[in-house]
Amino acid sequence: MSRVPQIQFSGQEKLVDNHLSCSTDSDSSTSTSFTTEDHSSFALLDSRPLNNSDKPQLMLATEQSSVVQPMLTDLYQLSMAYAYWKSNKHNDNAVFDLYFRKNPFGGEYTLFAGLEECLKFVRDYKFHESDIVYLRSVSPKYIEDEYYDYLAKLNMHDVRVYAVPEGTVVFPRIPLIRVEGPILKTQLLETTLLTLVNYASLVATNAARFRSATSPGKALLEFGLRRAQGPDGGLSASKYCYLGGFDGTSNVLAGKLYDIPVKGTHAHAYVSSYESMNDLTERCLCDRISKERRPFADMCEQYLKEVGSILKIIPEQTNKGELAAFTSFAIAYPTNFLALVDTYDVLKSGLPNFLAVSRALHECNYQAVGLRLDSGDLAYLSIEVRTRFVTVAKKFDIPYFEKFNIVASNDINEDTLLSLEKQNHKIDTFGIGTHLVTCQRQPALGCVYKLVELNGSARIKLSQDVEKVTIPGRKNLYRIFGSDGKALCDLLTKFDEPSPNEGERILIHHPYADQRRAYVTPNSSVSLYKLYWSDGKIQEALPNLKEIREYAKDQLEQLRKDHIRDLNPTPYKVSLTAELFKFMHDLWIANVPIGELK
Repeated sequence: MSRVPQIQFSGQEKLVDNHLSCSTDSDSSTSTSFTTEDHSSFALLDSRPLNNSDKPQLMLATEQSSVVQPMLTDLYQLSMAYAYWKSNKHNDNAVFDLYFRKNPFGGEYTLFAGLEECLKFVRDYKFHESDIVYLRSVSPKYIEDEYYDYLAKLNMHDVRVYAVPEGTVVFPRIPLIRVEGPILKTQLLETTLLTLVNYASLVATNAARFRSATSPGKALLEFGLRRAQGPDGGLSASKYCYLGGFDGTSNVLAGKLYDIPVKGTHAHAYVSSYESMNDLTERCLCDRISKERRPFADMCEQYLKEVGSILKIIPEQTNKGELAAFTSFAIAYPTNFLALVDTYDVLKSGLPNFLAVSRALHECNYQAVGLRLDSGDLAYLSIEVRTRFVTVAKKFDIPYFEKFNIVASNDINEDTLLSLEKQNHKIDTFGIGTHLVTCQRQPALGCVYKLVELNGSARIKLSQDVEKVTIPGRKNLYRIFGSDGKALCDLLTKFDEPSPNEGERILIHHPYADQRRAYVTPNSSVSLYKLYWSDGKIQEALPNLKEIREYAKDQLEQLRKDHIRDLNPTPYKVSLTAELFKFMHDLWIANVPIGELK
């Protein structure tokens, strides 16, 4: 498999040494890194108005550092919590399943993401004093003080959380997370768990689809912060797009928090801030090897004439403000020079100016990195630019000019990527923002959180919409593999059923249609659930983001190609054992009211 090009940012402190003190790392000329950024340039309780005496004080930063907290919930969760407590039902042992009903984006797979944040939320669950003050202010006055005392001491130490590992490829109807414990507590977790899983899994899946739409070896950068649904949405997008297969982000805070490679160069504003070469106040650059101070701006102007002759364009007609901007940026970042070339005209101005500055950098023993296209016909322009790279490389006898990195942005979506592949584009790196982070094709995944067992007795929710009927009881989940090593189906079993045996044929059923059944003989099988939280502790070592990213990549490779293709993918089978199927349908029949014809 082709390797994604290395695209990491060289330390700026070294660059400062390069052009101010003329002291430089001797290896910097061989850098093939680049940076780039986004571009054209992301109930029951009464809510009464508060009197001044009722208004709670804002929580101090030392008390709370995150919006992910018990108060990040819907009012009806707190309404039910009090009702459970009031009826002395709050300690009943409940089992809830968190799952979704349909894969997003017209596809047949989803990447599960957000588990680590869920576990941290459960671990840190605590109502603060200001939370209790606020709840008193918006709740009926007859609610007992003892209830608020109960809330103030509440924690999740007697709750258990089972889940599939983060980054696992998952499918409709399989419980991603199973929560067990006192019903009041497990009920209070619902909204926050859903908000932590829904968007994370959606945008990670979107990123994986963008990745699968590009050929191997291409780099994908997330440029969506300015287009995201607020700062929290921007951070989540950067994190989970990286999990889904992207190579970096323009989001500096995400880089700091999650150790994601950060990318950024310049926008059109930088180019248009220069009008002519006379705007340059610094015109020299220190040679990387000799440390000699070279007349870099003059060299760029001279090489523009040579480039013009090679490309058969008139050098005088290129935009000199653009040339000045490229010159100044190269002086600032001689080891990371990547220019945005479409401010005026890509082929008649931006490209010649870029090549002239790149030739001058070569003379000073540096290597330019590449250019960025942010408008126009990306397939056509990339092909034309690559052709000119080859021509100039031969004329100057500088082979690496042929391989300059071509970066493309400009409102790219999944369909754009698929179209570009068909047109044999020459783009190396894609910067993608709006369509990626906002998930414009489908803005929500639709995860739900349903009670499936109470005090050892299975519960089922019925609906005239058959797809909304729940699968009752505690369940185990296995992934069945065929002889080719690819996943055949996922199998849900009753909690007390034995696990599938290798080479032993099993009758499996579609959850809702009794006529849809088949035999399967596992070549191997894997139990997907792990106990992540119990006894007040996280029970499994949590992988870092890079490790989850690699795991997700391996998970996708376990699926047949027809399950992940973009057009008419084959549905992946999620099945029940015969025992679970019978149990579910007997309970279904037992809970359906019997009508009477009149």
